[in-house]
Amino acid sequence: MLKGRDRDAEKGRVMRALGAMSGTSLDGVDAAIVETDGHVIHAFGDSAYRPYSEAERAVLAAGLGCWSGDAVEAAADVVEAAHVELLGQFQGVDLVGFHGQTLAHDPRGRGTLQVGDGQVLAEALECPVVWDFRSADVELGGEGAPLAPFFHFACAKWAGLTEPVVFLNLGGVGNVTWVDPSCDRPEDKGALVAFDTGPANAPINDFVRERLGIDFDRDGELARKGRVETGALELFLAEPYFSRMPPKSLDRNDFPEMIGLVRELSDADAVATLTAMSAAAVAQGMIHCPKLPGQVLVTGGGRHNPVLMEMLRVSLDCPVAPVETVGLDGDMLEAQAFAYLAVRVAKGLPTSCPSTTGVRALVGGGVVSRPEED
Repeated sequence: MLKGRDRDAEKGRVMRALGAMSGTSLDGVDAAIVETDGHVIHAFGDSAYRPYSEAERAVLAAGLGCWSGDAVEAAADVVEAAHVELLGQFQGVDLVGFHGQTLAHDPRGRGTLQVGDGQVLAEALECPVVWDFRSADVELGGEGAPLAPFFHFACAKWAGLTEPVVFLNLGGVGNVTWVDPSCDRPEDKGALVAFDTGPANAPINDFVRERLGIDFDRDGELARKGRVETGALELFLAEPYFSRMPPKSLDRNDFPEMIGLVRELSDADAVATLTAMSAAAVAQGMIHCPKLPGQVLVTGGGRHNPVLMEMLRVSLDCPVAPVETVGLDGDMLEAQAFAYLAVRVAKGLPTSCPSTTGVRALVGGGVVSRPEED
């Protein structure tokens, strides 16, 4: 019997959905298949990754923070072409969940912008595509992020977890989902609390690209050699964002002063300090959890950094481990999330709620585009 299977949920048709995610780290596109009825995860399928070239990454980086214009159009072209190339490799798919690439996120101001046209993908892939997942949430007063919590709830059920657990995603930005798997549904009161913790990999990656011409601090080698500058760390933690109650979310570049705080340090000390900032942001965020979780399960690229993981283990009052310890794939979890959410959108189910994004009511974000019939 599949873990976490809910008898009532099995009444719905199980769909084979392909999810795709291009995250704020700008490294590439993840794609993964999930078989689900929109409630229960019945199976995980194949996955694949398509890295961005240096030229493509430069185009995407040039579009960050832009809301319109040539830079946005160029970024959209890169995103669409990369997704069509990768997703076209999969067969036997009922629908696609297409997140697109976030260029700007200002939920209390101009809104949120993910580039990439789902209709373009639907035509190219000859398959229904669910996209624009965040706009409806923002329009109803939500932060539009994070959106993976409903999937994290399903993952906790699938893994057979019974005690509260935190899923910590360390991508370009960090976010947490506190899950109580004893609840029946993700929208139930007390089932979920979610929010962005702060910058994670993005400032580290940006710094080493600027200073050293490398993409990231592989295996935490630089951070391990460095010393944390406590003064810079204290200034970082004085940011008002950390004292705000959730729900709350961030744009990739919302902490531009981080690089400035470490610019005069040596390479190793700067990276060690930026890594400590990412870990400290998570520790600050954990005070907002309703109850201490039994464990923190880490997903995203940050879990490959042993220095960051050790900093988390030292600063948190509960066990910290990669999501692989419960049988999940930390490299593909976000792509899987948008496959799962696509099925929920197709079935008219909510994808976010007040405790995950601050939206005023349950909302099922997402637009469904279908190939035009001849």
